[in-house]
Amino acid sequence: MILILLIGLVLLGVAVVLVLRAVGLTRVRSAGVLDPIDSYGFTGRTETVLLRGRGQARAKVDDLLTRLGDVVFSRFRSISSEQVRSELVAAGIYGLTPRKFTGYRVIAAIVTPLVMGWLIATLGLPFLVVVLAAIGFVAAGWMIPLMLVRERAKRRHVQIDYQLPELIDLLVVTVEAGVGFTGSLRIAGERVGGPLGEELRLALQEQSMGLTRNEALLKMLARADTTGMRSFVRSILQGETLGVSMGQILRNLALEMRKRRRAYAEERAQKAPIKVLFPLVFMIFPAMFVILLGPALYAFLDAVKQ
Repeated sequence: MILILLIGLVLLGVAVVLVLRAVGLTRVRSAGVLDPIDSYGFTGRTETVLLRGRGQARAKVDDLLTRLGDVVFSRFRSISSEQVRSELVAAGIYGLTPRKFTGYRVIAAIVTPLVMGWLIATLGLPFLVVVLAAIGFVAAGWMIPLMLVRERAKRRHVQIDYQLPELIDLLVVTVEAGVGFTGSLRIAGERVGGPLGEELRLALQEQSMGLTRNEALLKMLARADTTGMRSFVRSILQGETLGVSMGQILRNLALEMRKRRRAYAEERAQKAPIKVLFPLVFMIFPAMFVILLGPALYAFLDAVKQ
């Protein structure tokens, strides 16, 4: 019961933070739209000033989080800013700096033990138990944000590998139709959605800013270092180096990707019985035993009493 209560409180806190963040972003954008209107003499000046003040308050909160992150990075040399940035980029979180994210972790490590310690203290448990639980919740508050980011990165990488065969099929069609490989990537970036489309558009944007195509592909591989993406980028680079036909490389790569996705699906299907075992034994079987054996057990006990 306590575990369910704790999980519910954590999820409620995450939901409240996300709602507040969404509301804050909406109001800041509204303030940016209303500022030019105010310069033309619109009478709603009070609302504009209010929204601008809220935007300044949000900027102060962001500055506080960044300072907390600076303190952590300066005191703990084992925590690398580049490592945190790679974790965020792998999860597709480009707008959050490593120092600000570390500030969120510090706030979570402070608030979580205070709230949970107070809840445990209201249950009347001994003081030593409350202290030990608070220490455990400090570690939990520090690690849970990073675990959520890693879980999001894992799901994102799985989705990227799942989308790669369709991307390669599209590249095969456009390349064999006479479009250059860079133009094919641009067409694919406009039509492919999800995380893979985001990575393609970012790679094309880097290429338009001065990077070569190979450098942009290598940076895309660094951001989404999956098995499928590694095969895709390395095959393209080797094909350009050796002068092999790009269409033939892409056809072979598409066949390999589909075989790999089939093997991954078979692997997941083989794991399904093991994953079903826990809910089957602890959730389904007890209810079945109660329904099937309950009347027989009641009749047996009634006969014994007589």
